[in-house]
Amino acid sequence: MPHEGRWGIYELDLETGAVRLLRSSPSRMSYLSLHPEGRELAFSQPVGGEANEQEEIFTIGTDGRGLRRLTENDLWDLYPVWSPDGSRIAFLSWRAQTLGVFVMSASGDEPVELLDSAAHEADIDWVDGVLAFTRESRVWIARADGSEARPVTDPPRAGEWGAANLPYGDYDPRISPDGTEVVFERLVGDESPHGNYDLFLADLETLAESRLTTTGYSQGLASWSHSGRQLVYIVSAIDQAGQYDIYLMNADGTGSRNLTASSFPDRFLCHWAIFSANDQGLYFIGEWWE
Repeated sequence: MPHEGRWGIYELDLETGAVRLLRSSPSRMSYLSLHPEGRELAFSQPVGGEANEQEEIFTIGTDGRGLRRLTENDLWDLYPVWSPDGSRIAFLSWRAQTLGVFVMSASGDEPVELLDSAAHEADIDWVDGVLAFTRESRVWIARADGSEARPVTDPPRAGEWGAANLPYGDYDPRISPDGTEVVFERLVGDESPHGNYDLFLADLETLAESRLTTTGYSQGLASWSHSGRQLVYIVSAIDQAGQYDIYLMNADGTGSRNLTASSFPDRFLCHWAIFSANDQGLYFIGEWWE
């Protein structure tokens, strides 16, 4: 396992298990998104400290070269997502009373507000002409210009705080490559302070839901393969025990398996994972726990 700074963006070959380090940093990195042509990754990282308002948007080539900083301000900018044609990047920013959804050119110019309601928007995704996001502990979708926003899910006890790290509700929606479904995690219990979550699918036309996992692990941040046949996700804890492993399963919830527990060092934590352009590998963010 390559090791330089505490945090890194890595590439994992799913056939050989080989791991390559693309970028290393002493500062936290978050929110990977792959350019539609597979040549760049977008992510966010604090600069000059660890405060929220120091977090900025960056891109880097999938060869580890060409790091670019796209935002530079005293605002909280995070969660970048490429547009389907790769010409723009949507992101979250706290520029008013709440977190809203903004969009800018791929070079970081001309940020424009798309969504900023009285509630926080979070967890954005963009497929074809549809944006998915969370608001008020529910999954929502809207057109790519921010219009016609509507809820997709209405989970039990949405927004109610218990003993977990988030209120009851649904989080981190990801639209399927064909645009027909969205995968997300739902807080189903608060026996663990990390939160007990399961993964669900919702049909974007009928809103019918199906449950993919029944483990109640602290799990989520699911991402689709480009073929639409598989999902990769993170299990951060099981009961009280931290895990931070990468799991892979079929899109119908079958065949779930841990990819990293037996091969990665115990003190190496995986925080985010997405498929490479050809589905033969993964890009992920790793942390060496001090």
